[in-house]
Amino acid sequence: MKGYWISLYTKVENQENLKKYAEVVTPIIKSFGGVPLVRGGKYKVFDGDSFLRTVIWEFPSYDKAIECHNSSEYKSGWDLAKDTTSRHMQVIEGFSTE
Repeated sequence: MKGYWISLYTKVENQENLKKYAEVVTPIIKSFGGVPLVRGGKYKVFDGDSFLRTVIWEFPSYDKAIECHNSSEYKSGWDLAKDTTSRHMQVIEGFSTE
């Protein structure tokens, strides 16, 4: 089953830090097979909380998504934004109805 990173941003105090983070980690995430599905964009909240930004990456597998998140390369990239950015971030295994 595919794996998905879902990040719901609640605070971004420094847009430049977030931009640097994205520039650094995008090739790292892609090297683990990550494909960006959602990175910001227009949205409308129908129920629940509103988030500043939503990011979703699809990976070839749940294990590959975890491997990427736990890699020293990704962790170094996240260090660029973690002090000025708060988010709910989780890795979720996909499913199939077929």
